[in-house]
Amino acid sequence: MRALVLARPALYFLAVLSITAHTLGDENARGITHLWTMRPGGNNSGSSPALSPDGTLYFGSWDHNLYAVSTNRYVKWAFPTGLEIKSSPAIGDDGTVYFGSRDRKFYAVTSQGTLKWSVATGGWVDSSPGIAPDGTIYFGSWDKKFYALNPDGSTKWTFPTAGEIESSPAIGTDGTIYFGSHDKNLYALNANGTKKWEFTTGGPIISSPAIDSTGRIYFSSVDGKFYVLNPDGTQYWSLRTGDISGSSPVISNDGTIFVGVNNYRSAITPDGKIKWKQPNSGPQTTSTPAIVADGHAYFASGDESFTAIDTDNTGMWWIYPGTGMSASPVIGLDNVAYVLGDNGNLFAFTVSAPLMNSSWPMFRANPRHTGVVNAIRR
Repeated sequence: MRALVLARPALYFLAVLSITAHTLGDENARGITHLWTMRPGGNNSGSSPALSPDGTLYFGSWDHNLYAVSTNRYVKWAFPTGLEIKSSPAIGDDGTVYFGSRDRKFYAVTSQGTLKWSVATGGWVDSSPGIAPDGTIYFGSWDKKFYALNPDGSTKWTFPTAGEIESSPAIGTDGTIYFGSHDKNLYALNANGTKKWEFTTGGPIISSPAIDSTGRIYFSSVDGKFYVLNPDGTQYWSLRTGDISGSSPVISNDGTIFVGVNNYRSAITPDGKIKWKQPNSGPQTTSTPAIVADGHAYFASGDESFTAIDTDNTGMWWIYPGTGMSASPVIGLDNVAYVLGDNGNLFAFTVSAPLMNSSWPMFRANPRHTGVVNAIRR
């Protein structure tokens, strides 16, 4: 199978007739500037764009296609699958793009849009893959299994759980894989597929864990709590937020945690207290924020706002693209955030600084979405 390759001159622009920006706080601080908008294909499913080093964005759509779009604003190709794509892609060292589809298959596609291989599972694959440094690919399925695949598509091992898996894996520095399940457990697996431990919460775990520089694991549960676990699986602390969250946490270099919790954008202190909460004016925030080097956290929300909030909540900037946003932003080296609207529009906004040098500053830890904890650059 090969993708539909689109001619380079086809720019697929869609003008945004009214994008409104607002600023609170320091008038000299840089907030958000709208650069461009384009519509590559169908409505977005919540699949968040991964960004390759060559400036290509990859993301899925409700129209069953995986899109490759240049940051120079043209659609390179569209790869068709059998059903909707909610999984967010991950990009391997060799440029291979890995993702799941609701056609119950997991795919590996070359950077030119050609199928390398696919693997059938027994359920939807909404989980976004993680890629270990040795090239092993990890993901979960609604068939209640967690999969480890070799780079050639052969199965390394599978691990059964008692519930569907839509949580995406996080990979620690020692190779441990962490993920949640609808069976209410967060699992820690060794690289050989054996279980290290499991931690039981009061509800399904649909968001994806994050890892800090000490190896602690951060995640939300549908039971209305936010958890932090030690690497041995014991609880470090938990915080009752009182709300359901599909948003995954990110971690600042000062230890502050940012996460969307139902209709709020939230910051949590390193010792487990609410630092601040900013309400949305509409549907809940299910996407994951991104943190940049000057401390601003950028949230895409269902209330049609893309918002920057500084760490101390003393300044806030937002822009209204005219659509809700379930997908998480990805930030490139050029201080540009790329965000997908639920209506299928792809937006580019300037942000105030490069991506923060922290263990987990954005969804899936890095622009390629490998899900591997970052080594802190000193």
